[in-house]
Order: sequence, then structure tokens, then C-alpha cells
Amino acid sequence: MSIFIGDTDITGVYKDIKEEIRLIRERDPAASSDAEVLLLYSGLHAVLLHRVAHKLHKKGKKLSARAVSQFNRAVTGVEIHPAAKIGKGVFIDHGSGVVIGETAVVGDNCTIYQGATLGGTGKHTGKRHPTLGNNVMVGAGAKVLGPFTVGDNSKIAAGAVVLHEVPPNSTAVGVPARNICSDKKPCSEELDQIHIPDPIANELENIRKRLDELEKNKK
Repeated sequence: MSIFIGDTDITGVYKDIKEEIRLIRERDPAASSDAEVLLLYSGLHAVLLHRVAHKLHKKGKKLSARAVSQFNRAVTGVEIHPAAKIGKGVFIDHGSGVVIGETAVVGDNCTIYQGATLGGTGKHTGKRHPTLGNNVMVGAGAKVLGPFTVGDNSKIAAGAVVLHEVPPNSTAVGVPARNICSDKKPCSEELDQIHIPDPIANELENIRKRLDELEKNKK
């Protein structure tokens, strides 16, 4: 039987937290136990505190919501506006320096690494922050700026600056970011934050090879 405090279903909250821990352990080989994740993972704490702030915000208690949000920032190093919508199974790895803006939406089972920003590009009103689909990875230090969508199963490389929509199943790299893989042009291998090609470096390498061929033909 569920136990209620106010309008909070404690049994449901317990199950949700347990599921969040399970999903984190699936993605982080450094996590050695459920207790370690629950007690010591600032990314989990940031998401849980945000859920409190978001609930207060939806009830119109905006000052209280911002107070929880700022406490969250002070404790975890993660700043999430109370109005931002965060899906299930979101893993903020390491956490420090992550910023998620007011109108941002983060889908289920996304992974966001330290220093990433889901931000706007100015002082526009209305929808001005990105929407991440499900199973999106945002690499360390990446900046996703503007009111567009990053499609399901896409990856944003570390340090990338994304200013335009990213189709589903794509990999965006560079400043400004370019899509190097998509449904129409699949990646030749499974990529992670380290094994992501640099399109500029690749182009320079192609030019170097062409120059070497021209030099050989002259001889």
C-alpha cells in the first residue's frame, strides 16, 4: 500500500529513484553500488532536487522553486531552471558547470556531461532553449543554443557548439557544429566522446594527401 505525505506518493518516489539509480549504473562503469550512486552522485542529486523545484513551479510557487534551484546549484554545481522539463533516466555525469535553461526540454534516458549548456541565444521570449529527444548524449563542454530540436539517439561531441536542428540518429561535431553521421550517412563505427572524427582535421588530411600525390606526379 502506498504511503502519502500531502500529495506525494512515497512508494512511487522510492520506485522512481531506484529506477534512476539502475539506469545510471547501466551507463557508468565507475558506479560500484546503488548506495554509492544514491549518496555520492551529484548528477542524481541535481535531477532529484530539480523535480522538487519543478513541482513547486507548476503549483505557482515560483520563489520557492527558485530557492530550491539555487540550493541545487550551490550543492551540486548544476543549474537547472525550475520550469525546464527533465525526462526519466536522465544522467548528468559529474555535473559541474551544467546549465539548463527555462524552456529547455530533456527527453528520457539522455546523458549530459560536465560543462554542457542547454541555453538560448539572446533575450527572446517564449520558447528559446533546445529540446532534446530521447537517448541523446551531450558531450563535455558542449553548447546547444536555441529553440530547436536534437533528435532521438543523437550525439553532440565534446566542445561542440550546436546552433541548428540535429536530425535523429545524428552526430554533431565542431564549432559551429556539423552533422557527420545521420540516417542518410551512417557512421562507419560506434562513436563515443573520444572516437569522434574532427571534420576540419579530416579535410586538412585529405588536402595533405592530395598535395603529396601532386608532388609525386611532378617527379
